[in-house]
Amino acid sequence: MPTYTAFTTLPGAAPAAALAEALELLETAPMGVGQLEVEDGKGVWEVSGYFVDRPDPAGLALLAAMHGAPDFVVSKVPDRDWVAQVRRELTPVHAGRFVVFGSHDAECVPTNKTGLLIDAAMAFGTGHHGTTTGCLESLDALERQGFAPMRVADIGTGTGVLAMAAAHLWPATILASDIDPLAVETARANFRANHLSPRIRAITAPGFRHRDLLSAGPYDLVAANILANPLKRLAPDMARMVTPGGYIVLSGILNRQAQGVTNVFQGHGFASIARRIVGEWSTLTLRAASPLGLRPKVS
Repeated sequence: MPTYTAFTTLPGAAPAAALAEALELLETAPMGVGQLEVEDGKGVWEVSGYFVDRPDPAGLALLAAMHGAPDFVVSKVPDRDWVAQVRRELTPVHAGRFVVFGSHDAECVPTNKTGLLIDAAMAFGTGHHGTTTGCLESLDALERQGFAPMRVADIGTGTGVLAMAAAHLWPATILASDIDPLAVETARANFRANHLSPRIRAITAPGFRHRDLLSAGPYDLVAANILANPLKRLAPDMARMVTPGGYIVLSGILNRQAQGVTNVFQGHGFASIARRIVGEWSTLTLRAASPLGLRPKVS
């Protein structure tokens, strides 16, 4: 069955959300709608729709004009067995003690490694992206250094892979959140597949903006693999929600953006501990000010 994509861009999260909501109400309704900040530092957002039938060009043009966006670009997606293709292309990924694998590669996990099962049909955040790999390696490094958090939050959890890694590393209370309800359902499915549902709770929320996330804090460890600009906006909340001496692991950061993100978090009381580079992406480990206002030493 052919499918079609339609996308456009416009500045600002709120206008993008309004256009995405309107897109869902088209007479030829999309089977899915997405909105994503373009990682160029200019605050531009992409709004996309995915259609089984060719979308109405007049309806799309009207929507774009009403919301001050350029015309939608419509493309036909060729028929393809996407799950089979993903299975061919997504080989197991080794990151520290972890191996992220699909169910078709279960036999490839060495006995001395910790396997994290992410089904091929749920490919976002499988570990193949440098940001996910960097985060997994950073969490592994913290545990090897003797860090043992009791409360962990995974903000922007995606498939839940970082929350699952934390559950394997520590007997902690773990909450995972994402702004996208579909991502939260995907994470829950992965928690069940990995027999970790009793250990991790998944919540639909932007950042920490949920009463359960707020009441469970402050956290000894927060992981956030999102984008540079949203991370900067989260810095004040991180400062309030991380315990003194606690750690944060941040990614979704291009190498050229790493110093800017570090500067913002240093301005909110965090000290830079480590930077891990995987390809064009950086993962930052920072630590909150210790008790009595003493900053931790930078290693």
